[in-house]
Amino acid sequence: MNARTRPGVPWRRAVLAVIAASGLALGAATAAAEPGHPSAVRAATGTKAVRGPAVNACDPTASSLRPSGPPQVTPGSFMAKIRTRGYLIAGVDQSTYHFGFLNPLSGQIEGFDIDMIRAVAKAIFGDPGKVQFKAISDDQRIPDTADSTVDIVAHTMTITCDRLKMIDFSSVYFEAHQKVLVLKNSSATSLDDLHGQKVCATSGSDSVDRISQHHAVPVKVPYWTDCLVRLQQGSVAAISTDDSILDGLAAQDPWTKIIGKPLTDEPYGLAISKQHPEFVRFVNAVLQQLRTDGQWKASYQAWLGHPVPNPPPARYAG
Repeated sequence: MNARTRPGVPWRRAVLAVIAASGLALGAATAAAEPGHPSAVRAATGTKAVRGPAVNACDPTASSLRPSGPPQVTPGSFMAKIRTRGYLIAGVDQSTYHFGFLNPLSGQIEGFDIDMIRAVAKAIFGDPGKVQFKAISDDQRIPDTADSTVDIVAHTMTITCDRLKMIDFSSVYFEAHQKVLVLKNSSATSLDDLHGQKVCATSGSDSVDRISQHHAVPVKVPYWTDCLVRLQQGSVAAISTDDSILDGLAAQDPWTKIIGKPLTDEPYGLAISKQHPEFVRFVNAVLQQLRTDGQWKASYQAWLGHPVPNPPPARYAG
């Protein structure tokens, strides 16, 4: 994915420092409506499954609920409650360039994931701006979704069978693949070449397990920009995660390169609590509109450049 032609951004070299600091700025902007950080225990013990696809024959790419029709806000539904509140609460990243980041020029959080959230808000309110963004780390995604701290999470989040036991997902809206980012002077050509060396990933990401499987030493941090700083400082030999994320990091530092063949398939979904199956169906209806009316491709071109692929086809469990 690093071979794509990316849109020109004149402030690209300066964006890293701003993105790294933006968590504080965005967190302060929404602090009045946010509870404290979730405890680590919640992720393991605080979730009670209400309804979900059977886990015995799990297929992450066909695990979501089929839309009932076009997106409609029906009386008494969770969408109606969101409309009454006056805004959608979305858990997002604020430091992943191209997907979810705070633009230092506009002061707005932007990216491909953000476009997906604004489309959901537009379907509920008729206004894509009625969103309260809550900046969260990878480690907060599951607990904040499960306990309804947020209504929805758009955060380069891979649908996995383990995660489906705790939360629900939309249909797949983006397909990524795990790869490796190193400095350009590195001789490594794959993750296997980094045996025994430190490789950075975020806490709560599924990248950590893959790093360990290849006998490298995982170093866990809160945000991917923290990994880039460590790579630049020489405290880690590489970063390994989805190529969509690595592409954004490489765009911020021309002295890096993405290496190796894809290690895994990483189908992204929008995360939603199991308490709200009607909202899952509603969101899937919105995503289907984006696939068919050209909005998905327009967003891809705006943030990720050319060539623009077809959107992932929707597949459902029921």
